[in-house]
Amino acid sequence: MSNSRRCALKLSTLALSTMLLFSPLSAYADLTIYNGQHKTATLALIDAFTAKTHIKVQSRQGASNELAHQIVEEGARSPADIIYTEESTPLIMLANKGLLATIDAKALHDIPAAYRDADGQWIGLLARSRVLAYNKAKTSPDQLPTSVYDLTDAKWKDQFAFVKTSGAFQTQLSAMIKLDGRAKAKTWLEGLQKNGKEYRDNKAAMAAVERGDVPFALINNYYWDNMAREQGADKLHSALYFMGTHDLGDLISVSGAAILKSSKHLDEAQQFMAFATSQAGQQILTDNSAQYPLNPKVDTHGLKPFAELTPPNGTLDLGEYSDGKAAIELLQEVGLL
Repeated sequence: MSNSRRCALKLSTLALSTMLLFSPLSAYADLTIYNGQHKTATLALIDAFTAKTHIKVQSRQGASNELAHQIVEEGARSPADIIYTEESTPLIMLANKGLLATIDAKALHDIPAAYRDADGQWIGLLARSRVLAYNKAKTSPDQLPTSVYDLTDAKWKDQFAFVKTSGAFQTQLSAMIKLDGRAKAKTWLEGLQKNGKEYRDNKAAMAAVERGDVPFALINNYYWDNMAREQGADKLHSALYFMGTHDLGDLISVSGAAILKSSKHLDEAQQFMAFATSQAGQQILTDNSAQYPLNPKVDTHGLKPFAELTPPNGTLDLGEYSDGKAAIELLQEVGLL
């Protein structure tokens, strides 16, 4: 081989190596998500996103409020590109502090306006409803209360379970304080303390209802819906009851995500958000969590239709009660924490 051909071959090899080094596949940076939502569903979404885009994603798990406050402390030094929270309230706090970037229209247009920030700084991905899970042999829908406030009546003594440490329960209490005032919320808690049975977590409360240990429990829909998917709804001794009265017992809470303004990988983060709100991404999330997708095109596989839910108004943004401190203080005051 002549010297000129050897030189040309080396130059071609160098050019190919340079192209590969800076090709879109290898140029993508890893994303970091601070994840406060269900780990299994989030990892399934991440795996599908990486398979589609070749963008790797690291997930750091934690409690939503703690992750949000960590971002505030980290400021521009935060390694996080995206935060995904169990409730919308930590995202609202971060938006108010000016720490979030605007999400591209490609992601925003798949989610109804009621479940995303008006300025496009955070977006809802999943929702779940507060419900009563009841044992069909112990009670029936026509015997169940039509408001959570009914539970203060002595007729319900030892008839229901609740989980005072549940984040969803505390959000329900925060919404009650906002809508109806602290005094009424305190009376309600005292009634639950007198009449209800406390359980350590929602899975234990759900299992107690299924066994018939207690007639019904205050939980989120997905605890029953996941059980129904695994075992078959027709094989269960329990069912779900929606009050259908725009009562706090039918409270809907929204899990959402946002991109940090300090992200060093904004293009990749925008791609992730577009995938998470797409029909494919939303299907993965609901299939792995039995929560409601907020993209209306997605098949909910047996969940009660989202359009038929009747949540109370004014509870998506809890304002000054968003951090849950008032709820915790009230729980401590009545001796439940």
